[in-house]
Parts: sequence; C-alpha cells; structure tokens
Amino acid sequence: MKLLVTGFNGFVAGSILAQVPKDWEVHGIGRSTIPADGRNIFYHQVDLLDKINLRNSLKKIMPDAVIHTAAIANIDYCEQHKTEAEAINVSATADLANICKEIDTKLVFCSTDAVFDGHKKNYTEDDTPNAINYYASTKIRAEEIVLSASKKNIAARLALVIGLPIMGKGNSFLAEMIEKLKKGEAVKFPANEIRTPVDVITLGAALNELAAGDFGGIIHLSGNTRINRYEMGKQIARKTGFSEEKIIAIDSSDIPGRAPRSNDVSLSNNKARNVLKTPMLSLEEGLELILSGKF
Repeated sequence: MKLLVTGFNGFVAGSILAQVPKDWEVHGIGRSTIPADGRNIFYHQVDLLDKINLRNSLKKIMPDAVIHTAAIANIDYCEQHKTEAEAINVSATADLANICKEIDTKLVFCSTDAVFDGHKKNYTEDDTPNAINYYASTKIRAEEIVLSASKKNIAARLALVIGLPIMGKGNSFLAEMIEKLKKGEAVKFPANEIRTPVDVITLGAALNELAAGDFGGIIHLSGNTRINRYEMGKQIARKTGFSEEKIIAIDSSDIPGRAPRSNDVSLSNNKARNVLKTPMLSLEEGLELILSGKF
C-alpha cells in the first residue's frame, strides 16, 4: 500500500501518519518541509496551489490512495478571506481530484459536519447539506467535485475533533484548553452548539482504513456522544483533573463579528459503525484513549 497525505503537519494528518502500518510506503506533502524521521514516511515540500508541481509529484509517487486533510478550516478566517479559502478548499481540491483521476488513485477527502445548517439533529449521509457560512460552502462544493471524479472516492465528514497534537503543534483546542486551565484561566464554551465529537486517534485509524478499503461515497466520522460544547468542556475538565468552575457557558451567536455557526450538527455514525472495523467511541472512551499516552 502506497499512501499520500496532504497537510502532513496538521492535527488530523499527524494521527494518520502515526498509525500507518509498517509495511505501507507513506508520503506526506505540505508547504513546509521536515527531515525524514527514519520511519516509512517520506516528506515532500509541495504547495497545493502549484498545479504543475502537484501533478508532477503525484505522478512520480503514484500513490494507491490520497487522504486530503489540507484546508483552511478556520470558519471566521474563511469568511474574511474568501478568495484564499476558495483557492485552497475548492480549486486545489479540484486539481487534486483531477490528478487522482488521471492516475487512477483513490481520494479520501476530509469534509466537515459544518456542511449542515443545524435545523435537524443526528444528520445522516442522505441528508442534504446547506451552508450557513463560507467555509461550509467551500466544503460542500469540494465534496461534489471529489465524488463526481470517481465512484471510489470518499467524502469523510468529520465531527468536532478532540485530542492532543501527535506530530507537530497542530490545531488542538484541547491542548489550548489544558494550558489555560493550568494557568487558572477560565475557558468559554458555547452551550448552544451541539456536536458529536470524535477523538483524533480513532479518526486517524478510520481514515487509514478507508484509504485501504473498498468503500466509496459519503461517510460520517463522529463519536457516539451527542453533547453541547459547554457540557463537553465540563466533562473534559473533570477527566483532566481541573475544576468545572473554570468552564464558562456562552451563546456563540452573541459574539460580535463572528461568522454564523450551526447550532446542532450532530452526526449519525451508523454507517461508519457498519462499514469500519475501527470502533467509534463515546466521549468518555475517546478522552481515555487520548490521555492514555498511546502516542
């Protein structure tokens, strides 16, 4: 198995790369470069916006599958920098999908629960996406591009990802939360936002399984616990030995200048539980795995 992962220095990619089987040949591409670490992973400095270099790199590597984690995922940043978000989240994904089609490579695209408007709950793969912010719009269009390029491609919609950085700094709200709590600072969580958080370790294993398997289409990768983010914050505080009193409830819709968020984008993971050998976990189980020191 030859796997390529985009955005190799990111939060989710770190978990993917940390869990690849030893007999796989793995390539990570990103804007920066890091030295080889002696494992079966080769790193390449490739800008996704450089279509020629991207095509040449993939044709040289000829991966069996690509897991596309690279994106601008900051919702507020996307709202304020639409041209940049369009280029990275949509145009670069389209280029990657076209190249993968040319070389008959499976593409696993990391999408988001934010594609839904929050007027329902426990969204299934058959529910119709409806964007309420620009980030969601880019992801919906990228999904359509990826899925139309090949029947073996996958749009994996990720729920809120919790965990600690495995390789590199990554973008972990849990790490930031723990740092603040260590300093005695309060941490604010929106009580109006309901999610089905998935731990980053389970997520990385599931994405590797999807890359190597025969499944194609849309799949939701989420945890088994449907919970609002304030209650989630309190549960994390308890699990990590901090006082719940430092977890403050807010209403995210009252934050000025913030891009709109969907209140309830809880995902049904029934398909993932039927398709994958990787077990989907509850929030409690996911936190235990994260804090176990497995990585």
